[in-house]
Formats: sequence, structure tokens, C-alpha cells
Amino acid sequence: MSNNILLEVKNLKKYFPIQKGFLRRVVGHVKAVDDVNFFIKEGETLGLVGESGCGKTTTGRCILRAIEPTAGEVLFNVDGNMVDITKLNKDELKKMRRYMQMIFQDPYSSLNPRMTVKDIIGEPLLVNGIAKGKELEERVGELMRAVGLRPEYMIRYPHAFSGGQRQRIGIARALALNPKLIVCDEPVSALDVSIQAQTLNLLQDLQEQFHLTYLFVSHDLGVVEHISDRVAVMYVGKLVEMAETEELFRNPKHPYTEALLAAVPKPDPKYRGMRKLLFGEVADPSNPPSGCYFHPRCPYVQDICKEEHPQLRNLGNDHFVACHFAEKLSLVGIE
Repeated sequence: MSNNILLEVKNLKKYFPIQKGFLRRVVGHVKAVDDVNFFIKEGETLGLVGESGCGKTTTGRCILRAIEPTAGEVLFNVDGNMVDITKLNKDELKKMRRYMQMIFQDPYSSLNPRMTVKDIIGEPLLVNGIAKGKELEERVGELMRAVGLRPEYMIRYPHAFSGGQRQRIGIARALALNPKLIVCDEPVSALDVSIQAQTLNLLQDLQEQFHLTYLFVSHDLGVVEHISDRVAVMYVGKLVEMAETEELFRNPKHPYTEALLAAVPKPDPKYRGMRKLLFGEVADPSNPPSGCYFHPRCPYVQDICKEEHPQLRNLGNDHFVACHFAEKLSLVGIE
């Protein structure tokens, strides 16, 4: 593995138990993340996309161990040594959290309404014993300026800010410990379109300024195309395709990726009649179909798809696809 790999995820799984009866007996599992593999290079942005409920956010939280993964490895590069996050004890994990932070989706519920902005942004510095008193106040002021907020606002409470400003406070909090990796969990989905553009540009500027690496979780392919260097596509807990952004958008190799790209709105009234519609329902992660999980909805399905699950394989130039007929299909991307 190359030395510029910051994060490598191997066979990551997260199964949530289904319990029934008075004794809460486990009768099954919801396979939210099912054997996921990918890597992120230092300084790049990997977009993680898919329909709601496909396991994107759960994957991000498992990487940070905000929730405990069921199985797999999460290898993080610390000074050239790959450390498995899943095997760290409580004290070791606390030290690792300085390198990995998260920006949450909802700027309203992710900020404590009873804490001032100074307390919210400064909390990571206090908890980790990095700064306090006057030094903490100066550091909070620097972070607020970095995200485009005036330092004198640090005595205010979250209710005094707009949604876009609250998300900037969340971004400043994530930057407090000088992390290497930030998991962005749909950070612009709750914002107005004009504010989305400002926030995305801010994230890109901060990435260059602080040498950050992003895992950018989103269901908005337009946003992902704008900010991502590479894109990974998930379906019912499985990774089905991963490639460089331009390659994936122009030359998809998995039918599900083609369907997602076809659903992107186009400013052309004639396009509606040309759109390829995807029929059927998303597979149940507690009882997925045999073979390829996508086969009940796939317009190119063959008998082998119903029986044998395709493995994620490299077609060349780091274009990974989990489809039996990836080399044979001629799929339509975005021109």
C-alpha cells in the first residue's frame, strides 16, 4: 500500500440486532454496512454516495468509532504506521480522536443551545488539555476567523445564528484539534442552495490551508462532483463502484451508478423523456436478496446475478466495480 494512504477500510461490517419477544431474543440483523473496502489518500476528498439508508453515515461513524463496528479493520496512518482504530482501548482512542473529526448534517441539533460559541468550539481544546483561559479564547478567535465568523460573536448562543453560520461553528469545532481527516456527514444538505455553495467553497479553502483529508458523505451528486477527487457508490451496505470523479460520472460501470446519474436534474425539458427510470424497491438490509443485491432492480440482470454475489474488482486505473458484466455493459454517464 502506498505511503500517501491516510485511511484504509478493510471488510468493515456493522450489523444491528433485531430483537423480539419479552426476553428480547435476537431473531436477525440489519446489515447496515456489509463488507466495505476502500482507501483515502492524504489530502484528497472521497465522496461517498447512495440512496438514503444505504449505510453511508453508518460507515463514517464506524470509522470514527462513534458507533462500534461489528467486524473489519480501520487503518489510520500515524507518522507512517498504520494503526487499527477498531482495536484501540478507551485511552488510546481518545488520543486518536485528535486526528479524526466529524462535521454533522444538522447545524441545529449538533450544537448545544445552552453553550456559547466559545464553549462549543473550545470544548475539544479543554477536554484534551491543549488550551484554557486566555490562550483558549485566542485559539477560538482564530478558528472563527478561519471559517468567516467575527470573533466577537463567541459570547453568543447558537440561536442567534443562521443555519449557514451554525454550520461554520460546527466546522470550526472540527478544526480545533488540527485533525488530518474530517468526516463530512452531508454538511450542506440542510442549507439553502446559495449557502451550500459558500460552505463548499469554505471547505475547499480550509482543505488547502490546513492540509485536510475529507470523507464527504452525501446523496447529492451535483455537490459530490464539485468537491470530490474520487467517488464511492454504496447500495444496501455494499460498495458497488469507486473511481475518480470524472471517470465515474462520464463512464460508469455499474448499473446502479448509471441509474443515480440519470436521476440528476438537468436544465432541459426534453431530458425528462430520455431519463432511464429505476423500478422496484430498495432491498431490505435485514433480508437482502441472494446474489447481487441490486439484481431485482437491474435492467441488465442475468441468471448468475441472482445466484452469485459479485466481488469488488479493479478494472484498471483504480476503477473498482462489483458487477459480473462490468466489462461488457455500455452504460450512459453525464455528458
